[in-house]
Amino acid sequence: MAKKTIAQVDVAGKKVLMRVDFNVPLDDQGHITDDLRIRMALDSIRSVTSRGGRLILSSHLGRPKGTGIEPKYSLRPTVARLSELLGQPVQFAGDTVGPEAKAQSQALQNGQVLILENVRFNAGEKDGDGQYAATLAGLADIYCNDAFGTCHRNDGSMYAVPKAMAGKPRVVGFLVEKEIRYLSDAISHPQRPFVAILGGAKVSDKIKVIDNLLKVCDQVLIGGAMAYTFSLAKGGRVGNSLVERDRVDLAKDLINRAGNKLVLPTDTHCGDAFNGDCQKKVVAAGEIPDGFEGLDIGPATAKHYSDLVKAAGTIVWNGPMGVFEMPPFDHGTRAVAEAIAASTGTSIIGGGDSAAAIAVFGLADQVSHVSTGGGASLEMLEGKKFDAVEILDEA
Repeated sequence: MAKKTIAQVDVAGKKVLMRVDFNVPLDDQGHITDDLRIRMALDSIRSVTSRGGRLILSSHLGRPKGTGIEPKYSLRPTVARLSELLGQPVQFAGDTVGPEAKAQSQALQNGQVLILENVRFNAGEKDGDGQYAATLAGLADIYCNDAFGTCHRNDGSMYAVPKAMAGKPRVVGFLVEKEIRYLSDAISHPQRPFVAILGGAKVSDKIKVIDNLLKVCDQVLIGGAMAYTFSLAKGGRVGNSLVERDRVDLAKDLINRAGNKLVLPTDTHCGDAFNGDCQKKVVAAGEIPDGFEGLDIGPATAKHYSDLVKAAGTIVWNGPMGVFEMPPFDHGTRAVAEAIAASTGTSIIGGGDSAAAIAVFGLADQVSHVSTGGGASLEMLEGKKFDAVEILDEA
């Protein structure tokens, strides 16, 4: 699945349209509260500007209706922040495919950067309008996809635009290249033992991932609220725990098919209310009393999972083991995170809450890779191919 990268094309004097993920969180005053997604794109951006390219950046932000400009979703706040990070002025076009974008794209000089307004202000971003894609494609000589978080979508700027640029270089940025290398290639050729840790609330959200990983993993460790649906499938008591009663048969089928590969908790840390000050108990898995709900894996499970993780050659983690935002029910998630950080194997954190947890625990720099796309990483773990990546040039 290796794709040609932005480093492998001559950009000097050429206009590069780079799709980035600047979908950053903003406060009520429109100030950026976390600029990680902008910083993650810097290597690809500098690869173009340092070699004399003329860079046009496109992105979405939030969920506008696609009927025109909605000020609260404007990309304008990203201009000032990127200017600071690059140490040079960044220009801004108040439209995406309108006269402002065209004029400013044409006027770009070598090494300069232009950010276009939110692509999702245009109906064509979602409805497949060929003219929209053709106009956006016409702004540049080279297309670069560095927006992994939306690679699983066939939005106009992700798929129709590179399709319209057939015959021109169509490459990936360094961020997407890294995501592909870890999430696809590392899983295709893992060092063993290959251990996956899956948490979160719903079996239904992770069923395809579990199915795919059971084919390639040596062990799949289950935590989070979905563990209680498995407990129910084994005839256990789950008290007031969050469960999917309509997925019990599905859980039974997975247990029967997986054999020893599927590793379930042996104990549960539960409470009589959803807060850190509640009455707490540690009970055997499947023995949660009435009036209590499971809020974390228990200490014996945390120790067992940690031992399995530390011995692994490849680790994939997607989903917390419990309510990690609420001590003391963060213990299981923290134990797994610390074991991953201590492991000498290749460790891949699959975005979303797992990425948030590894950051909260201060361990992000002690793992091999933290994915930037929760939904995209899940679909890649399912074994799906992305049209937005497949269409790009092979290495």
